[in-house]
Amino acid sequence: MNDIKKVCAINDISGVGRCSLTVIIPVLSYMGIQVCPVPTAVFSAHTGYKEFIKKDLTDYLGPALEHYKRLGVKFDCVYSGFLGSEEQIDHVLDFLISFPGSLKLVDPVMGDNGKPYKTVTYKHIMRMSDLVKEADIITPNLTEAAILLGEKFPETSISIETVKSWAKRLSELGPDRIVITSVALSDKTLCNIGYDKEHNSFWSVPCRYVPAHYSGSGDMFASILAGGLLKGESLKDAVCRATGFTELAIKTTYECKNEPLDGILLENCLGELYDENTPNRCIEL
Repeated sequence: MNDIKKVCAINDISGVGRCSLTVIIPVLSYMGIQVCPVPTAVFSAHTGYKEFIKKDLTDYLGPALEHYKRLGVKFDCVYSGFLGSEEQIDHVLDFLISFPGSLKLVDPVMGDNGKPYKTVTYKHIMRMSDLVKEADIITPNLTEAAILLGEKFPETSISIETVKSWAKRLSELGPDRIVITSVALSDKTLCNIGYDKEHNSFWSVPCRYVPAHYSGSGDMFASILAGGLLKGESLKDAVCRATGFTELAIKTTYECKNEPLDGILLENCLGELYDENTPNRCIEL
């Protein structure tokens, strides 16, 4: 009972709209992992809404880290997501360096659907590359992979060979394990692509397309991936579980006709996170 893993989750928290910490905390808690939230900002509603109230917490990050050091806290994983500025990236670097034995998962949240978010600047991209360099594993979507590599986003589809090339190039930035999500391939399939640099192995996990976008789906995927790795799953198995459950949650939300801005109906689905009947759809590449 005392061997419960601790995750330092550095991300924002939104009052309305399931995403970031309000997704990360319940998912990892259900997986039997303690979440120690380090909020980068507090929003009344996530940034997909036309208006929201924001409280920036950049000044909180440094003192929080120093306090954890004084307490002698040990984290099994440092996991970062949405960051509001280049200065926050510097603070996350301090967290990663301060806990050298931890799993370092960086979700380089910078854009989606072929476009960077409004808050993302050239300096932000450059500093994110520095953060990626310190990571063990990164989980960019295809847009973020293109941004990190300085590539043009494929407007229609991309070949599997190009994605494999991108994954290898991302690993050359520092991390040994890469998972590129939301990849629309030339054969019209949608999938998540994994790469393990140590074994030079690639695999794909196909996803069923749903014609809607829900906030928090990337946070859910990365949380399940981190949780699976901390529980001793292989990267391949953790990616399969994260893909399958995120797909189930999106499908459930769509069928319930839930407002997309309100995010995924994770409360209706968490009980199926460890469904042993979930098929392994992993395809070696």
